Amino acid sequence: MTKTFPTSGTEWQALDAKMTEMSCTDIDWRRGRAPLYVFHGSDGAYEVGFQAFMKYFSENALGGRRAFFGLKRMEDEVVEMGLDLFQAPEGAVGNMTTGGSESIFMAVKACRDWARSQPRLKPPYNIVAPFTVHAAFNKAGDVMDIEVKRLATGENRRADVAAMAAAMDEGTIMLAGSAPCFPHGVIDPIGALSDLALARNVWLHVDACVGGYVAPFFQRIGRDIPAFDMALPGVRSLSADLHKFGFCPKPASTLFYRQKDDRERGLFHFDQWPNGQFSTATLSGTRAGGAVAAAWAVMNHLGEAGYMDIARQLAAMTDAYVAGIKAIDGLHLWAEPDLTIINFGAYDLDIFNAAEGMERRGWLPGLTRNPKGMQAMLSMYHEAGREDYLADLAASVQEAQEQGGGSDLKAVY
Repeated sequence: MTKTFPTSGTEWQALDAKMTEMSCTDIDWRRGRAPLYVFHGSDGAYEVGFQAFMKYFSENALGGRRAFFGLKRMEDEVVEMGLDLFQAPEGAVGNMTTGGSESIFMAVKACRDWARSQPRLKPPYNIVAPFTVHAAFNKAGDVMDIEVKRLATGENRRADVAAMAAAMDEGTIMLAGSAPCFPHGVIDPIGALSDLALARNVWLHVDACVGGYVAPFFQRIGRDIPAFDMALPGVRSLSADLHKFGFCPKPASTLFYRQKDDRERGLFHFDQWPNGQFSTATLSGTRAGGAVAAAWAVMNHLGEAGYMDIARQLAAMTDAYVAGIKAIDGLHLWAEPDLTIINFGAYDLDIFNAAEGMERRGWLPGLTRNPKGMQAMLSMYHEAGREDYLADLAASVQEAQEQGGGSDLKAVY
């Protein structure tokens, strides 16, 4: 029988107990047993984010300009801090969104509207991108009738810029690259894509949703991180999620434009209804005020020193995972990670059989289909479970080697 609408109310204590019961079989993500979905930098950042979110629990960021002026100021400052972090030029602008998919969607919308003003660009429009870019580009393309040409990457899993150049035509309005890509954790050659975008006079969007708020701090602690941000003159827009490696509560992302006019193209304006002018810089209308306040609070709480300290811990932890995986006979990395996403597989066994072994041991395995592998986006939640993970992975690999054959497991995000 399906749930019917309750006839009377229930006190919080009973509801709390029921909610706990309903979630009792969840993956133990607090001990690093989920490879994605949740991100942790420090206990202090978590507490600050929680308190700030709850302080603005009822406010609606849609009403920042008309009612919640403090919230509007916080959002403006979050954007200004992001523009500074990503080395944006004078005159660059941005806004917050509810997530990476929305940030990418709005960038594509702005690009499409720009393309309509360019007689040399002929519909039907297309986006040229490596095979590894996020599915959100196709989501935007589906809605706006824009083809996404996904091209094979090079051997290092990074975008093949020469192939992308060859695939461009009079309908190409955007090039896309990742910093890093979700499947393999490597940063595309954004510098070369920037040169190509300038030479062909097309839009370049950098999807830094996963790593944007940690990559600059990896650079500052001495890691060899390729250039990817708005210091490169061909980068016209950039997306970066605060609720991933900015360690802020969900839902919070940012979208930055090199030119003010481009942000205007991304706006939605409508006034043909009784209430008059309605304008948003996001696909969503109502946005959680708590997410805006929490992002502002966490960024100010951590500051450069705090983010650099977390970056050092993340780098050391990732190196330890990489070394542990390489030490397991039969496993190899599909790509050397630039940041904290690891992707590994095997030649002489079905890695999905090993993934099934990890499931039996209480882990949620992240999977990639092409190439067939296991994947994880490591945050500080994963430090506590590192030794258990590597031990269980070694046991699961040994079982898979003994088992042979294939697996029915499917890669699902």
